[in-house]
Amino acid sequence: MDLTSDLIRCRRRQPTINIVPLVDVLTVLLFFFLVTMQFKQVSTLNITVPRIETAGENEIQEQIVVALSPEGEIYLNDRPVVKAELEAAMKLAGELTPDMPVLLIADEEVPLKYVTEVMDVCRSQKLNKIRLQSR
Repeated sequence: MDLTSDLIRCRRRQPTINIVPLVDVLTVLLFFFLVTMQFKQVSTLNITVPRIETAGENEIQEQIVVALSPEGEIYLNDRPVVKAELEAAMKLAGELTPDMPVLLIADEEVPLKYVTEVMDVCRSQKLNKIRLQSR
């Protein structure tokens, strides 16, 4: 009888769910969908890129596309974003894949100030492979 009384007194710990790995997985999925989802074609943004006579073909398949419209609007993978959202997305991209290339498409009328701001945001998050689109 002493053995059964010991078994009755032992209490089990309450089961818990650790949500930290779930948040990590959701963050990776969110970033994956942000990078791969396309909302608009870049050609519909009415951006006229500058002509470069010595420009080569863009051979990179997987990349982050940042576009600047003549009005100064920023598009991340064809989705309009504000500068704070761009910084957050680039921070996440820099943490997950620091060698991910960035393709910067800017209209020829966009001031150099906006182009350098976007390049600075990318470089501050360790995304140093930046290419400029030309025609």
